[in-house]
Amino acid sequence: MAFESLTDKLQNVFKNLRKKGRLTEADVKAALKEVKMALLEADVSFKVVKQFMKAVQERAVGQDVMSGLNPGQMVIKIVNEELVKLMGSETTEIALKSGNEVTVLMMVGLQGAGKTTTTAKLAGKLKSKGKKPLLAACDVYRPAAIKQLQVNGEKQGVEVFAMGDKNSPVDIAKAAYEHAKKEKFNVLILDTAGRLHIDEDMMAELANIKEAITVDQTILVVDAMTGQDAVNVADTFGQKVGIDGVILTKMDGDTRGGAALSIKAISGKPILYVGMGEKLSDLEQFYPERMASRILGMGDVMSLIEKAQANLDEEKAKEMEQKFRKNTFGFDDYLESMNQMKNMGGLSSVLSMLPGIGSQVKDLDSMVDEKDMARKEAIILSMTPRERSHPEILNPSRKNRIAKGAGVDVAEVNRMVKQFEQAKKMMKQMPGLMGGKGGKRGKFKLPF
Repeated sequence: MAFESLTDKLQNVFKNLRKKGRLTEADVKAALKEVKMALLEADVSFKVVKQFMKAVQERAVGQDVMSGLNPGQMVIKIVNEELVKLMGSETTEIALKSGNEVTVLMMVGLQGAGKTTTTAKLAGKLKSKGKKPLLAACDVYRPAAIKQLQVNGEKQGVEVFAMGDKNSPVDIAKAAYEHAKKEKFNVLILDTAGRLHIDEDMMAELANIKEAITVDQTILVVDAMTGQDAVNVADTFGQKVGIDGVILTKMDGDTRGGAALSIKAISGKPILYVGMGEKLSDLEQFYPERMASRILGMGDVMSLIEKAQANLDEEKAKEMEQKFRKNTFGFDDYLESMNQMKNMGGLSSVLSMLPGIGSQVKDLDSMVDEKDMARKEAIILSMTPRERSHPEILNPSRKNRIAKGAGVDVAEVNRMVKQFEQAKKMMKQMPGLMGGKGGKRGKFKLPF
C-alpha cells in the first residue's frame, strides 16, 4: 500500500522517542527533522511540509509537552493531529439532491488516471447507498472508452447512456440529462474525455458542458502514483474548470503517497474517495483520521470492520468462529476462509489495517500466499472428505498421494499444512477480533 516506506520511517522515529522517556528540546527537534525528511521522500510538496513542520514544532516544543509525563507519546499525538488537519479534518460526502431531483456529477482528469473505471466504481457505490445512477459516455475520442464504460456499467448493474463517437460531448451530456429526468434516475455521472496532458481544448470542452447543463459537482480523478504531478493537475483543473472534490486512484500501488498529503492543502478541495485496487468494489470513502492512523502505523480497524461487514458472509463467519472454539476447523473451512479473505482484498490489505501489524505485512503475507491460491485449492480438493475434516491424520503416505493428485511436490503439501496450523494459531491469539471477550463494535471476525 501507499505510504509503506513513510510508515516504516515514522515508526522508527517514534520508537526512538519512546525509548528516551524524558525529552529535551534538542531530542524533539532532531526527531522532527527526521519526520520532515521522511515526508519529503514520500513526495509531499515542499511548501506543505514546511507549513506542517512549523505547526508541529510550535506545539511539540511547548512547555505542556516537554514537562509532561510522557512527552514521546505527546509528540506522536501532535503529529497525528496535524496530519489529520492537513488532509481535511472531516470526511466530505458528495453533495446529492434529495428525492427524484437529478444530481449531475462530471468526472474529469488526465488519461491513464483510471477515470472511466473510477466512474463505474462511484456509480456502484452510490447505487449501494440507495441511489439510481445513470452513466453517460461523453469520451468520444479514446478508442474503446464507450465500450469500457458499458462493460463496467453492466458489471455494476448500472445503465449506461451512449450515442456513439459521432456526436459532441456537449450534445451527449444534454441528451443524457433529459433521459435521466424522463426515466427517473436521480444521479447522472458524466465520463468526460481525458488527455495525455492539460490543454485548452479539453478545458474548453468541459466548460461548454457546464454551460449546457447544470453540473452540481465536478470531481477530479488523479493518479496517486504521479506524486507532485497529481497535485499540480488538481491545482490547474481547479483554476481553469473548477472542481469540488478529488478521487485518488492507485493508492494500493507502490507509491510514495505524497499526493494524499498535499492535495487538500494546495488545491483547497477535499479528497472524497481513494481507489484501493482494480476490482469495481475497490473504492473507499476517504477518512482523514483513518488515513493518518494508517500512515503512523496505528492501523485502521474501523475501515477493516466496514470492509468485513460488506464482504463477509455473516452466517459462515459465525459457523467458522464456532469451529475455532471447538477446535473442529478443517481444510474445507480453510479454503472458504481464503475465498472470503480474497473478497476483502487479500491478506496484505487486511493486515495493513491492524494496529502494530501494518509495517510487518510483507513478512505475514507469506502465511496465505495469494498468488498460489489455485495450487492450495488443488491440494485441498485432492484430499478425501475425512482428511479435510481431520487434518491430524495426514501422515507421509497420505501427503504423497495428495501431492500426486494435485500435481505438486510433497514439500508444497507440507508447507500448506504448516500455514494452516499457523493460521489456526494466529486466530486463537485474536479473541477480540473473533467477537469473544474484549470484542469491539460489530464483533468482527477475521476469516483466516
